[in-house]
Amino acid sequence: MTRIQKTVFVLVALVAVVLGLTVHKVLTGQAQADPTKLLDAGIVLLPQSRTLPALEMTNQDGEKMRVDQFNDKWSLVFFGYTFCPDICPTTLAQMRELKGLLPEEARNNLQIILVSVDPNRDTPQQLKQYLGYFDPAFIGLTADLPTLQKLSNAVSIPFIPADTSKENYTVDHSGNLVVLGPDGTQRGFIRSPLNNQKLKEQLPGLVTPKG
Repeated sequence: MTRIQKTVFVLVALVAVVLGLTVHKVLTGQAQADPTKLLDAGIVLLPQSRTLPALEMTNQDGEKMRVDQFNDKWSLVFFGYTFCPDICPTTLAQMRELKGLLPEEARNNLQIILVSVDPNRDTPQQLKQYLGYFDPAFIGLTADLPTLQKLSNAVSIPFIPADTSKENYTVDHSGNLVVLGPDGTQRGFIRSPLNNQKLKEQLPGLVTPKG
């Protein structure tokens, strides 16, 4: 084989490999998301998914739900409360805006969940009324304080229980979001404050079904 033939052979082999990889990506879904762009958008993925504890909570319709059974859709979970003076209404308004910025397929495969850190005041009825100001499709969850603490510890989003004896008390909590996959496991976090312009570019590649 001449030198030119060898060069042509190598080039043909390289083209075949590239085509093979391209076809594989098309057949198996989108290419792997760029970790740098995800981080720039505030999305931090865990190296290994976490299984949620089998805790029972009550939603805004008074129905019992298990937190380890959030299947079929991706979920963005925010720990907050309805009497929050600043970060909660701002974050919920941003999530409503973000939902509207996403393509239809990504939007339909995503649900927004507010877990109350103020079970003393956040009844299911209160949660339903409050979330209705933002998006009636948002899910609200409440439970007793020990259950809430177990869940927040499990997903590494701690909060400080309030002194409910004080009038107009506030609750110290994180502004970060928990990212749950369609298998009900925790996949990561979205850091606060939210950057919707960057999130609208990166979230679809994460939450849209592949293939």
